[in-house]
Amino acid sequence: MTLPESLFTASQVRDLDRLAIEQYGIPGATLMERAGAAAFQLLRARWPRSRRVVVICGPGNNGGDGYVVARLAKSAGMTTRVLSMGDSGKTQGDAASARDSCQSAGIAIKDFTADLLRGNDVIVDAMLGTGLERGVEGEWRAAIEAVNQAGVPVLAVDLPSGLHADSGRVMGVAVTAQSTMTFMGLKAGLFTGAGREHGGEIFFNDLGVPPDIYGNVPPAAKRLTEKSLLGLLRARPRDMHKGDAGRVLVIGGDRGMSGAARLAGEAAYRAGAGLVLVATHPDHAAQIGAARPELLVYGIATAKELRPLLARADVVAIGPGLGQERWGHWLMGAALESSLPMVVDADALNILAADPQMHQDWIITPHPGEAARLLGMTTGEIQNDRFAAARELVASFGGVCVLKGSGTLVASLYDGMVTVCDRGNPGMASGGMGDVLTGTIAGLRAQGLSTLDAARLGVWVHAAAGDDAAQAGEAGTLASDLFPFLRARLNRLVRHAER
Repeated sequence: MTLPESLFTASQVRDLDRLAIEQYGIPGATLMERAGAAAFQLLRARWPRSRRVVVICGPGNNGGDGYVVARLAKSAGMTTRVLSMGDSGKTQGDAASARDSCQSAGIAIKDFTADLLRGNDVIVDAMLGTGLERGVEGEWRAAIEAVNQAGVPVLAVDLPSGLHADSGRVMGVAVTAQSTMTFMGLKAGLFTGAGREHGGEIFFNDLGVPPDIYGNVPPAAKRLTEKSLLGLLRARPRDMHKGDAGRVLVIGGDRGMSGAARLAGEAAYRAGAGLVLVATHPDHAAQIGAARPELLVYGIATAKELRPLLARADVVAIGPGLGQERWGHWLMGAALESSLPMVVDADALNILAADPQMHQDWIITPHPGEAARLLGMTTGEIQNDRFAAARELVASFGGVCVLKGSGTLVASLYDGMVTVCDRGNPGMASGGMGDVLTGTIAGLRAQGLSTLDAARLGVWVHAAAGDDAAQAGEAGTLASDLFPFLRARLNRLVRHAER
């Protein structure tokens, strides 16, 4: 199933729900029935051999969806158990009607106890919906922990209980689902940070609302997709020469860190740059050039020696292996004096954190720890609301921010829209991956893409190449394993754009 690009906050989805009821005349009970039916259909498709299902229902509308799932499971001949959480006296409206229909179908509703989870093929989590704003405690925490420890596959209804719908942070504890069926609008928190781990595979159903309803509620963010990136790269003219494809200058590789600069340089080439220069420490300049002879490698000892290379470049990629000693500070200072577009990563970000500056034509690419240093926060605070952190980084430093991690975010002052990359895998958690991303983005920027387009395309194609490289298994994936897949992905985009 192809997911929509638009992502919404919980409040925005409530607005969509209200519009469907008030302006389009779709009863809330009908929406609940459709939601439960969609979740049940996924259950049967995802676990076709399942015969025993337990549905855990809270007192709100999320629980109402769960009661519909249980009723449909019972009518399909499945052994069905319903466990109730919270104060059932608070169950009102459509959710209360769904509960009554569940009981009328002959399903006994019991209070939750952990032992009743045993012996089931699937657990359906319909405890807490999208309105959670405080930490999960008491019986709710105990129930979520019991679900996670049961060793039974979990289908989350709309959102895994305990996950914040907007930010993707865990509110103390959260259900880890194998699949999530979400409704009406994709919840932004499912696609970044802890949301990707807890949501599992995401499925979507719009509950049959008219498509034009979405014109009333602008999305909070968007997913990066191959379709959205088509047209950014075009087939090359027959008379093209390397100068037309742009010149990248990679600055980095202090003593002991030559590999980072080499990876970034090769990535810039693999992304299509015409010429890549590397300014690195004199101690190992020859070594990098021998390993990848296409790179023009220069041993640079002082900022003065760097300036002629800056004059030849169209884009600067600075930071891979730069270090934070005097050498790195000198070269960072010289790069900042130029008016060139920049991609700023790794130790260049740590130098920037100590001496903050604004720049309108750069792309900063921090991981959460570097983002924390840039904003004077903790890594935990960054991860608690990655969307807010990305926006704050752009407001503080200008240009475009790529906040790396699971569900990498691209934020910009240019259009105000945060885009989310839901590609990539844990195998990419290895040394040098960030260097390859830096070079990829710089190589695309050198070819004439805008700062924002280069960041978005670079993030997506890097993640997609990582997924391709991990087809043989995630563990053991090297950053350099991405190169053939990076090249293939970019050329595929060109071919698709020509159709």
